[in-house]
Amino acid sequence: MSHHQNSSFVCERCHQHVCALTNGSYRNHCPACLWSKHLDNKPGDRASTCGGLMAPIGVVQHKKKGWQLIHRCTQCGHEQRNKIAENCLESDDFDLIINLMVDTVP
Repeated sequence: MSHHQNSSFVCERCHQHVCALTNGSYRNHCPACLWSKHLDNKPGDRASTCGGLMAPIGVVQHKKKGWQLIHRCTQCGHEQRNKIAENCLESDDFDLIINLMVDTVP
């Protein structure tokens, strides 16, 4: 199961080839555009049949997990938090993350 979670893929949003993470975590969104795909009902289960693209809609900080992107499925509205990929071969686009932070500040 873990092998499939940390596989390289081509982003369905921007068509960027995305490498698997090298920092011991799992890649679940594109570092170039931050979009994801609705594959899980619960993190890591790969049980969703939706398959919709998930838009990055915000950023939150979790005490133990650090900074996380909030994704919302464009088909069914499911929301999920995903750890930001940093300090790795293909880190997430920091400028896009900052823009999301600015957009979500009350």
